Amino acid sequence: MTAEPMVWTREIPFIDPVAAAARLARLPGLAFLDSAMRHDTLGRVSVLAADPFARFRYRDGRATLDGRAVPGSPIAALRACLAPYRLAPRPDLPAIPGAIGYFAYDLGASLERVAAPARRAGLTDDIAFNLYDTLLAVDHGRGTCLLIATGFPEADGPARAARAQARLDAFADWLAAPSEPLPKWTGARLTWRSNFSRQTYEVAVEKVRDYIGAGDIYQANIAQRFAADLPPGFDPFAFYRRLRETNPATFGAYLDFEGLTVASSSPERFLKLEGRAVETRPIKGTVARHPDPARDAEIAAALQTNPKERAENIMIVDLLRNDLSRVCEPGSVRVPTLCGLESYAGIHHLVSVVTGTLREGSDALDLIQKTFPGGSITGAPKLRAMDIITEIETDARELYCGAIGALGFDGSLDTSIAIRTVFMAKGQAVLQAGGGVTLLSEPGPEYEETLTKAARVFAAFEEEAP
Repeated sequence: MTAEPMVWTREIPFIDPVAAAARLARLPGLAFLDSAMRHDTLGRVSVLAADPFARFRYRDGRATLDGRAVPGSPIAALRACLAPYRLAPRPDLPAIPGAIGYFAYDLGASLERVAAPARRAGLTDDIAFNLYDTLLAVDHGRGTCLLIATGFPEADGPARAARAQARLDAFADWLAAPSEPLPKWTGARLTWRSNFSRQTYEVAVEKVRDYIGAGDIYQANIAQRFAADLPPGFDPFAFYRRLRETNPATFGAYLDFEGLTVASSSPERFLKLEGRAVETRPIKGTVARHPDPARDAEIAAALQTNPKERAENIMIVDLLRNDLSRVCEPGSVRVPTLCGLESYAGIHHLVSVVTGTLREGSDALDLIQKTFPGGSITGAPKLRAMDIITEIETDARELYCGAIGALGFDGSLDTSIAIRTVFMAKGQAVLQAGGGVTLLSEPGPEYEETLTKAARVFAAFEEEAP
């Protein structure tokens, strides 16, 4: 007797991922992990899912699954909710269904002994993941679309197989159905409010430099929080389509939760786990691009040799080597790329790559617990930097600088750092942008760097589609 497959698949005619997202948006809980900037490895596959079979949330010290309390720490509670759906790895497939969502930056206060912020808007959970039994994997390299179904939450073999086939049929029909033309983005001129003025941000930079001089830290990332009221009838998905056009990124994301929408154009991978292979790709070092190709090349070359930017990147690489060593096999942590150049629509970045081998007996959630939040958006030493961030910024970061991505039922993990990310709830949009402050930082340029990082997202709100 042949063993039942762990997953069921069906190839369907190629469909553009934005068109697929628009069709699946009719269902609850759309999740779109979008490789809007094509790349042979980082931006090859886009993943779409909808109609989750369960919803995990953690807020105010309480974990729930579909509204029912789940005991234990936040990480233990999430692990318990995922445990019934464990699958064997399938390296032949471009993706595996699982949980898609986010870990908010403020989860860090539940994982480490750090200070709590004075103000919190309450727009996001500390953890929010939807559990999906079916997904669509769009392989841009091969030009293929593959539906993958697990049959969960059914546990009985025949019932699970029947549900998987029914879901493949349903998703194929939804994706093949005629759709109305997508509404044209006409722009939305918002009035953004920041928790910093130029003067107060520059004072904050000087305060961080004082902490560095006193020996508390080597660097800290200080961010502005911009908020704006959204006009009636605002279309978040139309905005996201415009964002991915004006600021395409390898780790784009659009997530639809109850009362919360996330639109992200992140260029930075936080953590990837495949088998036991771990990778993180910290970004430190940023400069605006120039429209003249020759001048742009000069700017990029100058960034690569800038002593302040390189020092900032190397300090964070050292921090991440330490973080990964807490959960990886001794001696396995390596830095195959140090201060490499990556270029995006409006920005050049210095990006390093740190890898390791996860210890036997550890899993993706152990990896999160030992390394969250990412060092590139906190500082070094991390815990003291987090306390200083909280003291200076005052407002909770919520989703900003947390992690967005997927926990596969096969134990895999792929997450981005939630930067260049807007979250929308209760009639308002929130966007944050920050920069790493070191002893060599100058207050004026540091303030301008935050505006450079936010500029492409601001522009996406304002610009009309051609």
